[in-house]
Amino acid sequence: MSDTSSVAISGSHETGADSRVELRLPADGAFVSVLRTLTAGLAARLDFTLDDIEDLRIAVSEAVAMVLDQADAGTELVCSFELHPGRLTLTITGAARTPESPDYESFGWQVLATLTTEADIKASPGAYAVRLVVTSSLEPAVA
Repeated sequence: MSDTSSVAISGSHETGADSRVELRLPADGAFVSVLRTLTAGLAARLDFTLDDIEDLRIAVSEAVAMVLDQADAGTELVCSFELHPGRLTLTITGAARTPESPDYESFGWQVLATLTTEADIKASPGAYAVRLVVTSSLEPAVA
């Protein structure tokens, strides 16, 4: 196994279509700031308010902590974004041979439930994923 770490970002966007962005990074807490920064940049692109962006950064930190707690050592996190006008969906997935059942009474889950429009956890043999949906607090523009 190599001692190097890598970060990879890919995305797609067609005129008039929603965008998708994927970030792959080592399952290591040292890389959480990369994910938080990318998330904030994408939310700003969607015209989220500064308060929305700060709430999202906190939610991402909690979600990553949950996934890292379950992820197998030496694996990577796959962070998939779906960007829609006024809405961002983020799924953080880590390889986990035997993940524990989600703890919906935990402080981290309470933070996610409070700061997001929607959140869920999928724990199955082989993977542990947290999905966040956040909607901008700005009223949508009327066409």
